[in-house]
Amino acid sequence: MLARALPQPESLSWRIPVTPERVLAILLVAEIVLFGAIGHRFFSADNAFEILRLSVEIGLLALALTPVIVTGGIDLSVGSLMGLSAVFFGKVWRDGGLPIGAAAVLTLVVGALAGSLNSLLIARFRIPALIVTLGTFSLFRGLAEGITGAGEYANFTNFPASFEFLGQGYLAGGIPAQMPVFLVVAAFFWVLLHRTALGRSLYAIGFSAEGARHAGIPVGRRLAMVYILSGLVASLAAVIYVSHLGQAKADAGTGYELSAITAVVLGGTSIFGGRGNIHGTLLGLFAIAVLQNGLILADQPKELAGILTGILLIASIVANRILGRFSGNSKGI
Repeated sequence: MLARALPQPESLSWRIPVTPERVLAILLVAEIVLFGAIGHRFFSADNAFEILRLSVEIGLLALALTPVIVTGGIDLSVGSLMGLSAVFFGKVWRDGGLPIGAAAVLTLVVGALAGSLNSLLIARFRIPALIVTLGTFSLFRGLAEGITGAGEYANFTNFPASFEFLGQGYLAGGIPAQMPVFLVVAAFFWVLLHRTALGRSLYAIGFSAEGARHAGIPVGRRLAMVYILSGLVASLAAVIYVSHLGQAKADAGTGYELSAITAVVLGGTSIFGGRGNIHGTLLGLFAIAVLQNGLILADQPKELAGILTGILLIASIVANRILGRFSGNSKGI
């Protein structure tokens, strides 16, 4: 009778589910504690704002790539499109004589058109996204280099101070001026993925595109949308990049696509599609940013950041694969 009256061990035990986001959050806290102990002025407000500022361009790409990867796709062209958008922006402003605002709007249109090219080949002709965006990766970078050419006109500089304030200035309280733009874009993608039926359809496509088609989801239009958004946000990142550095050049965004994809996958988004979220992407982004910043303040070689980021990504993939098996999730990374 006593044995029956006592609660069984199962009813006494409780466990917090282990998720990639929770593991990454713990890792981020560990990074902050470590670099706070060994880094010079790591805990200063100025350094915190500098981490935020340096995260914006790659962060924008990572936000836009999250729904792309959730659908099971990839976009390797975003870094090259940043370079094309940057020099196009500088060209139409300096040589075309357009006002800075009009040049920025036209640059966003170019980004959307570039994304439309990807979407046409991927969604309409069903060519694998890896092949398409690998091709446009080279195409966009080549166009950027063709626009700038060589010699003294290779870079576009001397932008208005009012424009450069967007990338270099501070708002009240020392907040970087580009942060409101980043927060608006982050909020947009969070609502899109997590609070709309359209967002839920993206997960369905990533889990099974054919199943989504049989369920009546317009797969082609949904895929077109995410690639157009990716191109649009890449051009927005280019405008902020130019205002940050004060110059537009063809090599803008070089390697940014890999950093952005790393942040997305590190945040728990499955590279095979069907799983992922915006807050995980943000955690992945800041884990990378804090690692890079902390190593510099700790007087460690800059190259070490790339090595540790690679180790971090591989460890994350392995850990999530193990977690996926234990949870019975076949769509793990």
